[in-house]
Amino acid sequence: MFTHFTFKHLHWRRPTGPLPALSPGIERLFVTAPDGSLELLYAPPLPNPPTPPTSPAPTPLFFVHGGMHGGSHHPRFLRMVYATGMRELADDVLAALRWVQEREGGREAVLVGHSSGGAVVQWLMSEGEVRAKGLVLVAVTPGYGAERIAQSWRDLDPWFVSRMICHLWHPNSPLAEQIDEYAESFQDRACPYESFVWAVDLMKPDRGESVMVLCAELDRIMRLPIMEDLAETYRTTYSTMVRREQLQGADAEVSPLPGEGDGDSVGHGVRYCVVPRSGHQLQNDASWEIGARKLLAFCEQL
Repeated sequence: MFTHFTFKHLHWRRPTGPLPALSPGIERLFVTAPDGSLELLYAPPLPNPPTPPTSPAPTPLFFVHGGMHGGSHHPRFLRMVYATGMRELADDVLAALRWVQEREGGREAVLVGHSSGGAVVQWLMSEGEVRAKGLVLVAVTPGYGAERIAQSWRDLDPWFVSRMICHLWHPNSPLAEQIDEYAESFQDRACPYESFVWAVDLMKPDRGESVMVLCAELDRIMRLPIMEDLAETYRTTYSTMVRREQLQGADAEVSPLPGEGDGDSVGHGVRYCVVPRSGHQLQNDASWEIGARKLLAFCEQL
């Protein structure tokens, strides 16, 4: 029982050690933002087969990670946990995105948001602060509120509330218990603490498809019914805007989409895809390449 209440992975101080080494082909860059430097990982496209010099440059993909990830600046504990809200995190994303667009000659990117990072991307787009060639929502917190996500945590972890109280409401409390060595090594690379304020903010509620909802078959937090409802929300909104002539585009009915695994569909401006045999951390799971192929297929039809 005491393993449920371990303090092993809880930290109250900013990390001081070196950043972890990167895989070959990935470059670590830093972007200046109002509150500090932002880590930006860059992977150039690998032409396979080689593309002719006259071919247009590939569309940049801008990936926004979820909570507990990244090597950007770390505010002190109290400031990060209780004084960092959606606006501050959105400003960081904006600073990095503008830097990328300037580097890419002003071209619009495909925005890819994972988990709570996807909530920031949805918020920025709803506020009209960014434009994108496409939007990919990967196992995201729905833009209409996170109540069902919180319920998923409580259903998954019967010790959720008791542990939070024991851990003095530390934001990493739900991740304190690790089940094996791999999960423990993964947790060692996570941020020492996360914002509470923006989590509270989330609780308030003529081309191919421009929105993609990409989810994981075995995700126990952003469960498939939640992701299906998110896709349906976007589809309903898209159809309404096309009908009212607020948006130009084809409004095709929903139909199955062939691919790896079951449940993929396309229609009403939204592509919905499921990565089989994957948990919430799609990009780090064993079947990550399936998700990458589905993402590539979406980008190629834009």
